[in-house]
Amino acid sequence: MNTSPSFPSTSSVGRGTRPQPLLAHSVPIDEYEEDHAVPTNEQRRATAKRKLERQLERRAAQERRRRLFTIIGSAVGVLLVIGAVVATVVLTNKSSNTNAAADTPAPSTDSAAPSTPPPGGAGLPPFVAPADLGANCQYPATPGEPASKKNTPPRTGKVPTDPAQISASMTTSAGNIGLQLDNAKAPCTVNSFASLAQQGYFNDTPCHRLTTSPGLSVLQCGDPTGKGTGGPGYGFTNEYPTNQYRPDDPALQNPVVYPRGTLAMANTGAPGSNGSQFFLVYKDSQLPPNYTAFGTIDATGLATLDKIAAAGVVPGDRGADDGAPKTPVQIKSLQLD
Repeated sequence: MNTSPSFPSTSSVGRGTRPQPLLAHSVPIDEYEEDHAVPTNEQRRATAKRKLERQLERRAAQERRRRLFTIIGSAVGVLLVIGAVVATVVLTNKSSNTNAAADTPAPSTDSAAPSTPPPGGAGLPPFVAPADLGANCQYPATPGEPASKKNTPPRTGKVPTDPAQISASMTTSAGNIGLQLDNAKAPCTVNSFASLAQQGYFNDTPCHRLTTSPGLSVLQCGDPTGKGTGGPGYGFTNEYPTNQYRPDDPALQNPVVYPRGTLAMANTGAPGSNGSQFFLVYKDSQLPPNYTAFGTIDATGLATLDKIAAAGVVPGDRGADDGAPKTPVQIKSLQLD
């Protein structure tokens, strides 16, 4: 009987291989080498590519946000500009409609206030003395229109604005009319009127026109011919209230109220067409501010004018309320006091 100790055969250990020793808390060497192998060039390129792609994506997102903010800002700016333009157009149209609300009269062929004044109207504007007031008064001859009565044109150049008021007396066949000439507001006009008065130009001349309509109530005088076409042979430009507006101001075509008691120059409507004809306002009248207001009428004069107007008008070409006064009115004298 064999009593020798037996040992496990080599075949039972693992098909002829030697078992690998194990270290505490470790993994097998072949597994460690597999997980921690050095990356290949292809892997490095793939990693770099992914990193670059992420950077490009971030930059693209930032660029998209920047463009979006730019578009939003531009849109807001455009909306603001459109709003401003719309507001300007609305205000301009509103202003244009306001200025165009009143009709304007056609100028008459002789020296006169319009025969059909437009309705409505504000008062005469406040007076602000222009810088060149009275600095260069000129009275050029009117081509083809000689003087209806002999006279010497007034002095030219600078004329004084002092005294501010000059008193004059007008004696007519219908009664007396006292005048205060406004030298401080219309020195060139007063210079001409005073010169003609001192030469006796107005003496023994008729007041040829009376209007009695609700919008135009005036007695017109100053034409030696009595036809409404005569003058002194020279002309001059408008002063107050015309010089309170810019030459291109549409308001010059809109009516204003020339109040009762106003003394004003008549003209043909053409620039520089003032001459010797003037009109006396006995009721508030509506006219464009293209007629120089150069004085006022006293209470006695207004009473005389009221009496002339009450007698009525001889109907003429302009209608039943515009023609020669039924009571003939002759200026006996007009002189400075």
